[in-house]
Amino acid sequence: MSHTRPPLTIRARFCGPPSSGNGGWTAGALAAYLAPGPVRVRLRVPPPLDVPLTVEVGEDERLGETAWVVRGDVLVAEAAPADAVVPTVPGVDAATARAAEASYAGLTSHPFPTCFVCGTARGEGDGLRIFPGRVADDPQGRVRVAATWTPDASLGDDTASLPVTWAALDCVGGWAGDLEERLMVLGSMTAHVRDLPRVGEQHVVVGSHQGTAGRRTYTAATLYAADGRVLGTAEHVWFAVDPKDFA
Repeated sequence: MSHTRPPLTIRARFCGPPSSGNGGWTAGALAAYLAPGPVRVRLRVPPPLDVPLTVEVGEDERLGETAWVVRGDVLVAEAAPADAVVPTVPGVDAATARAAEASYAGLTSHPFPTCFVCGTARGEGDGLRIFPGRVADDPQGRVRVAATWTPDASLGDDTASLPVTWAALDCVGGWAGDLEERLMVLGSMTAHVRDLPRVGEQHVVVGSHQGTAGRRTYTAATLYAADGRVLGTAEHVWFAVDPKDFA
């Protein structure tokens, strides 16, 4: 049996592409309806903006507690607890991450410049302005990118929200993947947020490319606190899409 919960509205501020919600923010908002711990979210269609979405939470025989977001008869996204261990991407110090931002590929060409997380057209206090640039490959030889991020007061009194934290763990994965070569959007995201980032403190976000197969690109990301603690980890599956669908 499922139970309807308070509706979810993705405000235009939290867009990814101009007409749909940022995948990480949307996934985090849905994950917030479930108990703490790792959660896997699958995005079925581009999340619509500024419309109330029905949220239903129920029991799945295989997955346990599951949440669904629907608009009318359309399934927008679904979430369930994840029993897999979400890997940690090796970190870098803040100075290295800050220096890497100068090489952020989005400064030259960005498919979604108004993205809440990584958009270059978003100002301070509006978007997160996480601009990850290339750093040394990880110990397994996989491409790695990093950026600093300081949550501002518009994101909370003391800490950023869970949806914002998931968002911070989102786009860094895309830029670690092959986003420079082909347009991709988030298909699914599994994240484990252990603690929320504190407003006004500098954090480091690191992403790595885990592999590509056909239309799918696999990436991972980790959010570090100023003292080096791991606040959250994430894995992503991205799907290559036709640019005309997001014109």
